[in-house]
Amino acid sequence: MPESPTNPTKPPSPPGSPANTATPSAASALLRIAVLSIAFLAVQLMLFKNLHRFPTTRFLPPPARCNSTWANGEVEPGACEAGIIYVYDLPLEFNHDLVTHCERLCPWYSFCPYLTDGGLGRPAATVPGFSAIVPNASMPSWYNTDQFPLEVIIHRRLLSHRCRTTDPSLADAFYVPFYAGLDVGSHLWGLNATVADRDRAGTRLLEWLTNQTSFKKSGGWDHFITLGRITWDFRRYYDDGWGTNFAIRPGMANVTRLVIEADRLDPLDVGVPYPTGFHPRTAADVRAWQRHVLALNRTNLFGFAGAQRSGFKDDFRDVLLEECEDAGRAHCRSVDCSGTKCNDNATTVMNLFLDSRFCLQPRGDSYTRRSLFDCMVAGAVPVLFWRRTAYDQYRWFLPVGERGKEREWSVFMDRQALRVGNVSVLDVLQGFSEQQVRRMRERVVEMIPRLVYGSSSDGLGDGMEDALDVALSGVLKRFRRRRRSIAREEEGPPAPLVARRVNSTSTTPPASNGNNRPVIRRGRRRYVSRDRSRRAFWPHIRTVIPPAPASGRQSLQTS
Repeated sequence: MPESPTNPTKPPSPPGSPANTATPSAASALLRIAVLSIAFLAVQLMLFKNLHRFPTTRFLPPPARCNSTWANGEVEPGACEAGIIYVYDLPLEFNHDLVTHCERLCPWYSFCPYLTDGGLGRPAATVPGFSAIVPNASMPSWYNTDQFPLEVIIHRRLLSHRCRTTDPSLADAFYVPFYAGLDVGSHLWGLNATVADRDRAGTRLLEWLTNQTSFKKSGGWDHFITLGRITWDFRRYYDDGWGTNFAIRPGMANVTRLVIEADRLDPLDVGVPYPTGFHPRTAADVRAWQRHVLALNRTNLFGFAGAQRSGFKDDFRDVLLEECEDAGRAHCRSVDCSGTKCNDNATTVMNLFLDSRFCLQPRGDSYTRRSLFDCMVAGAVPVLFWRRTAYDQYRWFLPVGERGKEREWSVFMDRQALRVGNVSVLDVLQGFSEQQVRRMRERVVEMIPRLVYGSSSDGLGDGMEDALDVALSGVLKRFRRRRRSIAREEEGPPAPLVARRVNSTSTTPPASNGNNRPVIRRGRRRYVSRDRSRRAFWPHIRTVIPPAPASGRQSLQTS
């Protein structure tokens, strides 16, 4: 027992000192432990719920903590003959933290809702009026998806892929889950954003990646990454230009890039579809939607979703809006997408495409636009005016070729003839018979699975491939060809794969109009052939790449 404070030999002990603390009984100790345990469990429950509000990048344990060679359970023999994938467990700053601080990603609206459900966004049932245009059976497959979360979508799918390994020594392909598009997008329009801000994360990522054993072994030729914005946002050649220089840094010289708009002169850029709102779980979901869009009675011959852009001189969209107005409501309907109207109201755009047999697809701010894929998922035939909007971009996904395969599913119109009034959209489209239109629409609907990203971790099943399956198959084929090429080499390490070089640190910049956008010049068409990779891909291999003078720059050519 403590001394009494009245004891004259010792001064009173200060409050809270051990001398004034009573010895706890066993019952009180047990009660305290129980209270602490309940509080701990409550905190864990709160954390668990918060982690599921927005998708974390750590959907599965890091490789070092897994007891199996296969991250997602044992696979049947031969199931992964195409190739085995290793997904890097990056430092959190390169993916997880970007999602955690999603409110900082866009200056105009919160990007957080679009990152729920692993980047698919909120269910479309929350979008006003959407349930009125989509059958109840298909509603679970539809989400309010933004056009820029592809890095999150593919990362989550690959983490759950049956052929993902936790042993890098077994891997045929290495995936780098850096959310480069989310990162640079947060610095493109900020008033105080600097070049250093736009480059910082990419520079740090490459410092980390180039020190990894697997990267050092191959130099990066068996690595691939997703870029969720157009390639020009990652190709800044000058300090006063647009975007970041991530894609043209030396560490990216050999890495294959899955990007929603590619540079057709760079064989390492692979154009992949923009994310749409349709994310089916199974092949049965896809077939149900295909039957629905084919059976629709469409009242519009053609439709156009877009906006006039006052900052563009002689904007081609003005021509198309006039064409629609001249055709009249009996043949054409347009939707004004100025500002964020179409982003805020997906119902209006989808209703337009579901009610149209054709949809006009000019270039967007760049050559491509998500609207192309929204149109095709709705079962409408796209009408194109630039080859680079589709034909030269998505060759792994859209059939094109010398035999005119693109005419099976699309219409191409001479934009100059249209601009000067030599032809009209109405006359051209009315020139197709009902039977021809039906065949084109059937071909478009047949292609839908390859243009969408399924929501199931196991894929669509039943032998049906979605956009990720197609992209992954193409990447693995590319890497197998490279391995065979290395096996045939008699001496020396594998050479870097590059597009064009002017010196040891950067690729050749295109001609600029002052804001780092490529200057469009008329001339002979130049593009990398569809899948003739032995001719179009391997000629870029160089054992030694000597510095070239800056005067050796080349310009992008247009179609």
